[in-house]
Amino acid sequence: MAQYRRIGVTQNNDVAIVSFNDKKILDEASIQELGAELFGLVEQQKMGDILLNFTNVEFLSSAALGKLITLDRKVKASKGRMKMCNIRPEIFEVFQITKLNKVFDIRKDETEAMTAFG
Repeated sequence: MAQYRRIGVTQNNDVAIVSFNDKKILDEASIQELGAELFGLVEQQKMGDILLNFTNVEFLSSAALGKLITLDRKVKASKGRMKMCNIRPEIFEVFQITKLNKVFDIRKDETEAMTAFG
């Protein structure tokens, strides 16, 4: 496994479970770094199924949403699946406003998300 500064990655069967190290994902430099680390999971590590666990995340900028959209495309292009869980209500509201809750597979918690991978 590669070393990461912005994310933590664990494996559960064939699913890469990604947790975020930053509580606030705001500034451009850290978002670029986060994007590179997330894309690397698909491009270099060849992870198929990815679960993004947002437990630590208190704030997410719109630029970070763009990275998540790109990640979703990359995962789908590599025939993988991406799910999200433990999103705070105030962040979920942003997903609803932008209609991204219809694009992403968002689950209540990690257990429910892992079951959904089936």
